[in-house]
Amino acid sequence: MSEWMFLAFGAVAALVALWLCRRIVGFASQKPEDYEDGTPDFDIRKHLNGPLLCEGVIYGPTGRVSSRFVADFDATWEGNSGSMKEHFVYDDGSVQDREWHLQIDNHGKICARADDVVGEGSGQQLGPTVQLRYRIRLPDGSGGHVLNTVDWMYLTPNGTIMNRSQFRKFGIKVAELVATMRPKDIT
Repeated sequence: MSEWMFLAFGAVAALVALWLCRRIVGFASQKPEDYEDGTPDFDIRKHLNGPLLCEGVIYGPTGRVSSRFVADFDATWEGNSGSMKEHFVYDDGSVQDREWHLQIDNHGKICARADDVVGEGSGQQLGPTVQLRYRIRLPDGSGGHVLNTVDWMYLTPNGTIMNRSQFRKFGIKVAELVATMRPKDIT
């Protein structure tokens, strides 16, 4: 076998090993069922309801913080249908608004729509977690790219929600978001 064949075989083997590793361990390998026995139970109709404060950071593809933000959310529910208005203020002074339209069934399956989401997002609440997958279109000022997004929200014992999201293009992670959400103190 020639040196090129060994090199090609090694490259293919490395890519397959990387793909398998990503599917078996790490952020992308989580499933809602992994958390079904955990507590407290996360019910988005209860825990993502009313005025909420969100604070977070966005990491770029190199792992360095590329942006920080504070956001005000306001969520309302009528039965299993809800809407959540989000108002983000970023560290550079820019603002962004989004409104989610959410539907949850009696088994915890979630359908989610927003103006910058391509198609419909889908997810599941189970145990102390919520997972949501969707394709988001970035603003034109950020290139207008469509990114595959996976959100994981974890309910902590004190009611704070920890959110971790990864954004991918062609399977390559291009950004990650880490944020907290908690009821806004209205005084």
